[in-house]
Amino acid sequence: MDDKLRNAYDRLAQDYAKTVDAQSGANAYYERPAMMGRLPDRMDGLRALDAGCAAGWYSEQLAARGADVTAVDLSPAMAEAATARLGQKARVLTLDLAEPLPFEDASFDLVLSSLTLHYLKDWAPTFREFRRVLTAGGRFLFSVHHPFMDFTEFKRPNYFTRELLTDVWTKPEAGRVEVWFYRRPLEEIVNTTTSAFILDAIEEPQPIREFLKTGQAAFYERLKRNPHFLIVDAHVPAEQLREGALAARGHLTKS
Repeated sequence: MDDKLRNAYDRLAQDYAKTVDAQSGANAYYERPAMMGRLPDRMDGLRALDAGCAAGWYSEQLAARGADVTAVDLSPAMAEAATARLGQKARVLTLDLAEPLPFEDASFDLVLSSLTLHYLKDWAPTFREFRRVLTAGGRFLFSVHHPFMDFTEFKRPNYFTRELLTDVWTKPEAGRVEVWFYRRPLEEIVNTTTSAFILDAIEEPQPIREFLKTGQAAFYERLKRNPHFLIVDAHVPAEQLREGALAARGHLTKS
């Protein structure tokens, strides 16, 4: 990832630590409930990689459900905020997901990546690494910007082009921060995923009613009618299954 992006998220670390959990409707009351709703209530002993952990919210939730969590982020300031939040609940590392991962094969049962992968230009090497560090039957759950949202809100001329976009966020702690991310069509998202994993589900989440606590009623109503984020749920094939069969998700499936 770009050094400029690392610096941007260093500046945003205190906002993620202090305000996102309650004040950001798109995170707290839209993306997060949908992602966590796809996971089981108990994850005792499961090894989870939080890939792009930010200030550690997901790592904290996974640990509370019993998972053995490793959290990683590009931003040293985010990793510091996650460490302050998590204490001994998880291991926290600073690393770039565009580079080879410093983990042995089959190190994890779950890779969870929340709103991170759209910062990567090329997903294929990262997805190969995720598959390598996952066990047979291991699960890959991620969320990204919805391609329809980026295409329409940024008024792009060609939906089928992968391109770098720039946005400016205004946050209580950091003020105005410029961020960069890649827009890509849905077919690229699906095809890159299925080149390494078996696809279980795609979810276009809906906001929950608690979103209205943020005072963003207009945004809530827009999200009820227009997709903003996309959730992809996939897994590594289990070695013992016959060709063409879907891998069993077993204890990683929400009952």
